[in-house]
Amino acid sequence: MSHEYRHVLVAVDLTRDSHLVLERALPIAERNGATISIIHALEPLGFAYGGDIPMDVTTLQDQLDEHARTRLAEIADPSNIPRERQHIIVGMPDSEIHRFAEEHGVDLIVVGSHGRTGFALLLGSTSSGVLRGAKCDVLAVRVGQEGDDAQE
Repeated sequence: MSHEYRHVLVAVDLTRDSHLVLERALPIAERNGATISIIHALEPLGFAYGGDIPMDVTTLQDQLDEHARTRLAEIADPSNIPRERQHIIVGMPDSEIHRFAEEHGVDLIVVGSHGRTGFALLLGSTSSGVLRGAKCDVLAVRVGQEGDDAQE
């Protein structure tokens, strides 16, 4: 049996299509006897507001982190991905996913792609950022429809 991949990392955005990305990754991991991990990157609130927030947002950031952990578990638990392989990281998504992949010996990253065009394509997306800087294979799974970013 070929063991081309030993550690598959599934990067999700916690939208309603995240399970589709995981569903694509699971058989790949199974065929290769690979470990599977799932990750979501939370941008710090300071990034969204340029760091000029006139109040302490620690409590709010903690609440966002807890919500993300709950949502990630809703996606990962039905596939029996243990909690120690469910990761919430804080930072710029593409660079944090790259860092995690290198530190944990990931050799395949599976990420959802909304297939954007026009301005969204020019500005880049997390999936294209992951693809550009990855030192391992990346599988971009087409999900959703143009303009469909709604969360459950």
